[in-house]
Amino acid sequence: MLTRALFILFALCPLLFAEKPNVIIILADDLGYSDLGCFGSRTIRTPNLDTMAAQGARFTSFYVAQAVCSASRAALMTGCYPNRVSMQGALNHTSREGIHADELLLPEMLKQQGYATAAFGKWHLGTAPMFHPLKNGFDEFWGIPYSNDNSKYHPSLASEMPPLPLYEDEKVIETDPDQSQFTRRITEKAVSFIRRHESQPFFLYVPHVMPHVPIFASDRFAGKSPHGLYADVVEELDWSVGLILAAVQQAGIADKTLVLFFSDNGPFLSYGNHAGSAAPLREGKLTSYEGGVRVPLIAHWPGKIPAGGVCGEMLTEMDVMPTLVKWLGVPGPALKTDGKDVTDLLLGKAGARSPHEAVVFYAGSELQAIRSGDWKLHFEHPYITPHAEPGRDGKPSNWEHMKPAAITQSGIQGIATRHGYKVAQQAPALYNLREDISETTDVSAGHPDVVERLKKLAEPLRLELGDTLTGTPPQAVRPLGRDDG
Repeated sequence: MLTRALFILFALCPLLFAEKPNVIIILADDLGYSDLGCFGSRTIRTPNLDTMAAQGARFTSFYVAQAVCSASRAALMTGCYPNRVSMQGALNHTSREGIHADELLLPEMLKQQGYATAAFGKWHLGTAPMFHPLKNGFDEFWGIPYSNDNSKYHPSLASEMPPLPLYEDEKVIETDPDQSQFTRRITEKAVSFIRRHESQPFFLYVPHVMPHVPIFASDRFAGKSPHGLYADVVEELDWSVGLILAAVQQAGIADKTLVLFFSDNGPFLSYGNHAGSAAPLREGKLTSYEGGVRVPLIAHWPGKIPAGGVCGEMLTEMDVMPTLVKWLGVPGPALKTDGKDVTDLLLGKAGARSPHEAVVFYAGSELQAIRSGDWKLHFEHPYITPHAEPGRDGKPSNWEHMKPAAITQSGIQGIATRHGYKVAQQAPALYNLREDISETTDVSAGHPDVVERLKKLAEPLRLELGDTLTGTPPQAVRPLGRDDG
């Protein structure tokens, strides 16, 4: 009876748009919050992304769900906190786990609605064949299964790494490909897909390999920026965005195509001149500070998203799934999700407010912080921060002192040692992000009521998702898939 009622409800729900919109998500890897001109960079030239923002909107309080690759991608694809689907950290070539088959992923949902689907770039939700993109809703895939440092270029474990595989659909077509060609080849695949599917609704996912270390730029861009290789790499990504937007325009489908550009997390700061910048945000990748989880979002859709918009309301990558569910008037995932419909924010409705009363921030299995409105509360937790001497030219800071025995240990100490960080401790603290975006001044003593309110908001999710900082076991998480073959 309930199933029939839901069917009637969705059948009567009118489509928000006359046609099913095309959706393009372009994802940078480890890009800093302030690495784009339109987000404050004074050194990296990003004219195409700046134009995309001028013609669309910038979102200055957009969050990923965890500041690390696989967890962030799981949140985007499922609409869930990664802890809910047990995807924490970053998978590698040895991982036997991956996203569970019972999870309804974004491409699967859209494919059910007649969309053509493709992913070109880095997958990172499982290495075994059962977790392959073509088993999870994509019609086409070209790219790598995990990060590009799981290769002969790893700064300390290169001898233990197998050749990096490059896939076309389910076949390995190359090993250890020329990484300087990744951005160009991914872009060519994306443009070809747009041209081949311009007459039908499509979902194009472009999770770029760059600027995750090791970083490479093609001959066309290498050495062309006056600010070093990292700037070269980001400027090539900007070129890629320009070609993708041009392909949409040339196909005559710009008015029915939503394009989103953001990063999977903040910059890999321990790599120094091969990493980006999150300034004025605090810290970067692998932390729950703003520099790790707040990333630049640009949304572009002529005629739907007002040009030149700037939105400071809080929204997250988990919101993409429920927003598209609303637009298409279709049932969403049967399993619980955490994202919200952010239609009013994306489309620039006057006075629109964030649908999130609060968003929590995990690092692995630790519930470290929560934001509600202008307020962000950090619970007491360890965190990693770069050594005083920054990394140089592809080596993280302190890399000379990385010892194999320490590198293999688990937990935050192992993470720190593997990536050139040291461990520090965050005391309980309340920050007003409107006045203190850099999270420098604890104002908890003057706002005990706010502290208590945020603690109470965090508690239900602590019980559902667990928290190793307080010894709280999870009560409502779902398993990863596992390849036991």
